[in-house]
Amino acid sequence: MFRFEDPIYLWLLVLIPVFALFRFFTYRNQKKRLRKFGDPNLLKSLMPDVSRFRPSVKFWILQAALALLIIMLARPQMGTKISHEKRTGIETIIALDISNSMRAEDIVPSRLDRSKMMIENLVDHFTNDKIGLIVFAGDAFVQLPITSDYVSAKMFLSSIDPSMMATQGTDIAAAIDMSMNSFTQEEGIGKAIIVITDGENHESGALEAAEAAKNKGMRVFVLGVGSTQGAPIPIPGSGDYMKDNTGNTVMSALNEDMCRQVAQAGGGAYIHVENNSAAQQQLDNELDKLSKKETSTTVFSDYDEQFQAFGILALLLLILEICIFDRRNPLLKNISLFKRKGEPAMKGEGMPLARMIVLVCISITSVFSPLTSAYAQTDRQYIRQGNKQFEAGDYANAEVSYRKAVEKNPKNPQAAYNLGNALMAQKKDSAAIEQFQSAARIETNPLRKYQSFHNIGVICQTHKMYGEAIEAYKSALRLNPNDDETRYNLVLCKHQKQKQDKQNQQNQQNKDNQKKDEKKDEQKKDQNKDEQKQKQQEQKPQMSKDNAEQLLNAAIQQEKQTQDRLKKAQQQPQRRNIQKNW
Repeated sequence: MFRFEDPIYLWLLVLIPVFALFRFFTYRNQKKRLRKFGDPNLLKSLMPDVSRFRPSVKFWILQAALALLIIMLARPQMGTKISHEKRTGIETIIALDISNSMRAEDIVPSRLDRSKMMIENLVDHFTNDKIGLIVFAGDAFVQLPITSDYVSAKMFLSSIDPSMMATQGTDIAAAIDMSMNSFTQEEGIGKAIIVITDGENHESGALEAAEAAKNKGMRVFVLGVGSTQGAPIPIPGSGDYMKDNTGNTVMSALNEDMCRQVAQAGGGAYIHVENNSAAQQQLDNELDKLSKKETSTTVFSDYDEQFQAFGILALLLLILEICIFDRRNPLLKNISLFKRKGEPAMKGEGMPLARMIVLVCISITSVFSPLTSAYAQTDRQYIRQGNKQFEAGDYANAEVSYRKAVEKNPKNPQAAYNLGNALMAQKKDSAAIEQFQSAARIETNPLRKYQSFHNIGVICQTHKMYGEAIEAYKSALRLNPNDDETRYNLVLCKHQKQKQDKQNQQNQQNKDNQKKDEKKDEQKKDQNKDEQKQKQQEQKPQMSKDNAEQLLNAAIQQEKQTQDRLKKAQQQPQRRNIQKNW
């Protein structure tokens, strides 16, 4: 694949036809002036060393060199740059549940979005590890084969949506089976399968699949996303919630018992994901326990610079132009490479303007071409590219550009801050907070550092995390006490936190009262049941011997009919029928 990194410089190629026209009119005027001196044939015999074709050849050589220099400035790039590196790490396959139940919003902003944020944070903590991505619902398929290209992993992650799956449901067994077959053949390296799901397992075989993975030396970790109380499943674009066959609103709840059983069978750990970073830290600690091994990794970068070849060609053409004289060399006059033409006006002139412009381009290129090569590999280029994409509203690609800038120079606070803004624009708030914190740590300018704390406060305030927002706003005001917006947000957060604390206290009191009422109701129900049992035992008539024999015969006949139905059902082929669409 071929492209130009800075194609705007190609507009300078318009100079080529302009110079050609200029030379054409100059040559014609010179010819007219030449006729005023005398007969052209006579002048030709008087100046035998003047060539007709040498100036034209020199001119077009200069034109070709100029074109190559312009192409060189446009930075031609071709193919992908491949490098082989030795890395010591683990292999991780992430199986992400994208069934409709993952749209539930009991975890902010939703179960699926929160899972994506966790995966992004996990990738950010990886340095020498390999990662693969599998998505599943009623079926499972590989979204990203196992790789060390973390930028591509995040790009694939952004496009994941429940609409990708035609078959709904939750088949954890299929996801684990596909994950086992997605690892490399390396031995002695830690291999982890991370299943992120709400645990609504509509298919069987998850425990058996987890045990099979454990027997092959793989550990299965289960991240439970959601609340055990349950939440409705929103329908995108409608403002309504999903309903079952009877017309009732579906309440999707986290099945923690099933998640724990799968993690235990797979030799891993169960981690409950909430609206904090505790699950992320616990998962990182578990993965650090796995054995690491040195592996050979192929790393692909975007494009490889090809301007060097054009620069070499331009240099050769300029050397050739210098070696060709406007007039014949007396030492080589017996070698006739060009026909001679007696035109005094062409003698020793060539094309001074074109030559001067080419020489200026050579000077500029010789000074800046080393800088261009180094500049292509610096973080500032990626930051500028990301700024253009961010201003155009292309936040996903802007995020990729800023991440490349951070990889080139992790100590650049502007790259981390801009990456936080790109993540914030995509509502990836957890990852955005992490980037703003990183920018604040390495930033030395107080005015820029305060912007990071201000944005952290805005994100926390949006998610009603008023305590964290207040601390962020205080840090921002310490660096910039004159910012009225931050001061206003701080006062507003304090007021909202007071209301939130009062509401939490009331809710806790209501829960305690409700529990007391439920206990009382249960005690009353137990008393009523005991009374009813005693009455039934007192009023229960004695059964005769004939009636007992009749009931026994009826039970035996019903058991035979049930066994006959089971035999017929086993003989018929079984078909998979998923009644639930979440």
